[in-house]
Amino acid sequence: MHDDRALTEARLARVLDERIRPALYPASVPLEVSAWVAPGEPVPVAEGIAAPHSPVAVGDAWGAPWGTTWFKVTGEVPREWAGRTVEAVLDLGFDERQPGFQCEALVHLPDGTPVKGLSPRNQWVRVGSPVRGGERVEWHLEAASNPVIMGDPPFRPTPLGDPRTAGDAPLYRLARMDLAVFDRAVWELILDLEVLGELMAELPVEAPRRWEILRAVGRALDAVDLQDVGATAPAARERLREVLAAPAGASAHRISAVGHAHIDSAWLWPLRETVRKVARTASNMTALLADEPEFVFAMSQAQQFAWLKEHRPAVYAKVKEAVAAGRFVPAGGMWVESDTNMPGSEAMARQFVHGRRFFLEEFGVENDEVWLPDTFGFAAGLPQIIKAAGARWLLTQKISWSRVNSFPHHTFRWEGIDGTRIFTHFPPVDTYNCEMSGAQLAHAARNFKEKGVARRSLAPTGWGDGGGGTTREMVAKARRVRDLDGSPVVVWEKPADFFAAAEAECPQAPVWVGELYLELHRGTLTSQARTKRGNRRSEQLLREAELWSATAAVTAGHPYPYAALDRLWKTVLLHQFHDILPGSSIAWVHREAARTYAAVAAELEEIVAGALAALAGDGERELTANAAPHARAQVAAGGLAPAVSEGGPVVARPREGGGFVLVNGVLRAEVDGRGLLVSVYDLVADRECVAPGGAANLLQLHPDFPNQWDAWDVDAFYRNTVTELTGADEVTLAAASGEAATVRVTRRFGASRVVQTVTLARGAGRVDLAAEVDWHETEKFLKAAFPLDLHADRYAAETQFGHLYRPTHTNTSWDAAKFEACAHRFVHLAEPGWGVALVNDATYGHDVTRTVRETPGEAGTTTTVRLSLLRAPRFPDPETEHGVHRFGYALVPGADIGDAVREGHRINLPERRVTGAGPVAPLVSVAEEAVVVTAVKLADDGSGDVVVRLHEAHGGRTTATLTPSFVPSGVVVTDLLERPVADGPRLVRDGAAVRLALRPFQLVTLRLTRAAEQG
Repeated sequence: MHDDRALTEARLARVLDERIRPALYPASVPLEVSAWVAPGEPVPVAEGIAAPHSPVAVGDAWGAPWGTTWFKVTGEVPREWAGRTVEAVLDLGFDERQPGFQCEALVHLPDGTPVKGLSPRNQWVRVGSPVRGGERVEWHLEAASNPVIMGDPPFRPTPLGDPRTAGDAPLYRLARMDLAVFDRAVWELILDLEVLGELMAELPVEAPRRWEILRAVGRALDAVDLQDVGATAPAARERLREVLAAPAGASAHRISAVGHAHIDSAWLWPLRETVRKVARTASNMTALLADEPEFVFAMSQAQQFAWLKEHRPAVYAKVKEAVAAGRFVPAGGMWVESDTNMPGSEAMARQFVHGRRFFLEEFGVENDEVWLPDTFGFAAGLPQIIKAAGARWLLTQKISWSRVNSFPHHTFRWEGIDGTRIFTHFPPVDTYNCEMSGAQLAHAARNFKEKGVARRSLAPTGWGDGGGGTTREMVAKARRVRDLDGSPVVVWEKPADFFAAAEAECPQAPVWVGELYLELHRGTLTSQARTKRGNRRSEQLLREAELWSATAAVTAGHPYPYAALDRLWKTVLLHQFHDILPGSSIAWVHREAARTYAAVAAELEEIVAGALAALAGDGERELTANAAPHARAQVAAGGLAPAVSEGGPVVARPREGGGFVLVNGVLRAEVDGRGLLVSVYDLVADRECVAPGGAANLLQLHPDFPNQWDAWDVDAFYRNTVTELTGADEVTLAAASGEAATVRVTRRFGASRVVQTVTLARGAGRVDLAAEVDWHETEKFLKAAFPLDLHADRYAAETQFGHLYRPTHTNTSWDAAKFEACAHRFVHLAEPGWGVALVNDATYGHDVTRTVRETPGEAGTTTTVRLSLLRAPRFPDPETEHGVHRFGYALVPGADIGDAVREGHRINLPERRVTGAGPVAPLVSVAEEAVVVTAVKLADDGSGDVVVRLHEAHGGRTTATLTPSFVPSGVVVTDLLERPVADGPRLVRDGAAVRLALRPFQLVTLRLTRAAEQG
């Protein structure tokens, strides 16, 4: 036969677009519309409905940036429409090319009952099916005029991300406000033709099935009367019945569709708008569940459920009902879909504690799966945290965004730093906004890397971020491909059902060891430094507040602030969301975050001060409170005692040629006339730390203009150009005593100014460094470089509950892609017998490179560590980072991994000075240096039990002895939710002491029951 394939395919596209889709609503009448603009922030529903409205018309402009307009729409169904299906079509001026990220609305009845959300591809509200005719209708639309931040072209700087700069010009025009007849037969024909056309396009040209579909489509189009589509739609559908009924092959890939709406808890909108986005989407999804019996919807992030409960109780009631029916699935069991690179050990654990507890208490649901489709890479310590929380499975999609290497698996077991393995799935559909298109389904089947050993994958299906979730069209498409020749088989399933089947199907799944590094969005480890400092400081203050409050409660009967700590933890966890902590949100979000962190710090400081006052008692003795997990200045970890200076005094003298020399008997540090650290000599090991000819604490400035994703990305070519900031306005000896000596250096560059300090303290085996940067640069990247005279092919970087190793070389494309990576408090490099640590108090991004010196007399390897201090992207915040920033870090020569761990905690948990009656023993103590206690607190259930979380931190086996200051009546190993578990280490009691053996990096939570008279 002649090849008329292109002709029929082009015919299908035009007829669908110009005749059949427009016939969906064959008759319509306009609605009456009036509006009221809420002044300032959103108002309660009752106030918006009752407010005085003024008439508006289709075509009118509305909606200043970030405003709320309440539209009242009223009308009457024509009597001649009796027996028909009628809908309201309410188009606020949507751009259907963007399913989310623009104006949205929640529809209410006159009594305030929520109906459903309106979004670009979900603009309808059902009136009746069928109608009687003559019905009066009235709805109230709470419409948000959120500006389009990610414009076309994207990544252009815009003032719209902050109401202070966004202006008040209307952004949208009302496009359609009608009652309309909905032609179900036309709608079904549209879906038939879309499914077959999309499937046909994915089949090989030589495949008989493709030609069967092509011929059937041609016959169906022949049956359509282009002037009366509605009357001929049933006949056209009949000509497609046979090809739609052909069953899938036995080997067809199986896709578990899960209704989904990925809603960023903040991003190109503020937190308050996410509250409303969640309400709109949840309203849509509960309505769709009522209409579609096979449909299943999953929503993650306990915080978003909590927002519904607090702000939209009517929506929440519908959600709870659907959860109880097993149709609306709380997924993931975390407080938010957090970043996993930067949250500290305890914070990462608490994401699961608070998320899972909320789901348990509210719904009686305990998740086996962790749901993180959009997080920017996954830290190597995460698997054992997942297991300790009681979960077994992980889902993400984001690694498919990697730009250099294609990840080799979709279904596998992920092994963390302690050896824990978690069954993991990456949906091969490569999106968390699947729309059930033929191209997406075919891509999932072709892309799936475990062919031959497995044939199941998952597809999160629905529009997110204001797109309203899954649509009725997606459900209809899924129904057609439930069992369709040439297509993967699609079924709606809960995430847990998919994972159980996938794990059973693939018992010998391949294993991936170590971090799941995203080869993209590396700049998120540095962007918005204030937010990152706020997070780090909050984490440390929460540790202190729990430690001192628990100690004061047990020792002095001081009230334990259960409610305050619960609330403050949830606030900090919320701000670890994967677009807040990574610094990829609009200016408004980060401005609010700074204010929130300041309030959190003030409240936690008050809690700490009250607990320490109760512990210290009345007296005039000067005491040091040590919240770090290691003793220092002869003050025990977790105790209060007079500090004792250790080591020899510090001597400071001028350096020949300019600068100063600082010596304390352990180290000799030389700062030259440029204010650069040109020598740090380990007097104990008789070894120089700084590479020959090099200078440490060297600030380096790079251009920073990635190809896209400005706040997110750092592209490798940024390193091709560098300016070294060696000029100094002043280099002075700012302080000199036997206790410490400080050199102060002032520099200017561009429109910015930096003051650096170099301090050597009595007896310290480290050089303390600080930088105060008044930053006013644009599209620049500031680093602090430390070229070390050290030969190492790998280095250690701290992560949750331990550390991981990364190569210093670029042997493979996988190694080369990690040119910017994450560390918490330290990085450590070592040769056998000698090493160096670089510790910090608020940075995460860094890079490590190596070069070989060939100059005679200076041959060897220079390994350079650079801390990433500041960036200056212009999207989505045009003035990212402008203002004053403070950074603290320290260089620790001669350090082994234990020194790195200890010094990392020291710089983040400075001593506190109090006056009181006398020393206070720690509530619990652990003598073993390798064992780090990350939390000491009272049990969340209010029982008064003491909970201690600890882990092996050096990467080796050890035996730890925990000694509480009281004799516990019982000690058990628990999960993160403080419930006893059977698979923990064996505990050996010896009076009050408890001994346990730990594997490398093993995480253990202990619950110590206090005797009744102690409680």
